[in-house]
Amino acid sequence: MNKRREKGQSHSTRPARAGPPRWLKLDMSPEDVELLVVELAKKGYTPSMIGIILRDQFGIPLVKQVTGKKLTKILEEHGVTLPVPEDLLFLMKKAVNLRRHLEEHPKDFHAKKGLIDLESKIHRLVKYYKRVGKLPPDWRYDPEKAKLIVSGFL
Repeated sequence: MNKRREKGQSHSTRPARAGPPRWLKLDMSPEDVELLVVELAKKGYTPSMIGIILRDQFGIPLVKQVTGKKLTKILEEHGVTLPVPEDLLFLMKKAVNLRRHLEEHPKDFHAKKGLIDLESKIHRLVKYYKRVGKLPPDWRYDPEKAKLIVSGFL
């Protein structure tokens, strides 16, 4: 998706494992972990923040290893979802901030080019989410609507 990078990004991969790791001594059942995930989501945390909180405070490396379901799937089952997928939400937040910057500094041509690139990334992601079914087929990106979505959530 990143058009500027020619080479791959080096990173470590998680080991393939069906169940929780042997070193994990969990006092909670998978149902308790699910309830904790839903409770954190109702407090307003995004799925990535929930994963970080579970890792750092509760010692749960991956929710899927403990519960057998992905974190976003758990949130969907309990009816606690974001208005748009999380990666799209943060791209929209970035675009809203860039538009606000351009209103104050209309001669910033580098920022204009950045906004064009950012919005094309948003459009590509929207096209993907429509194809997969995470967004309705009639959903469209609109800067004013993005401002409302971002201000309502964050």
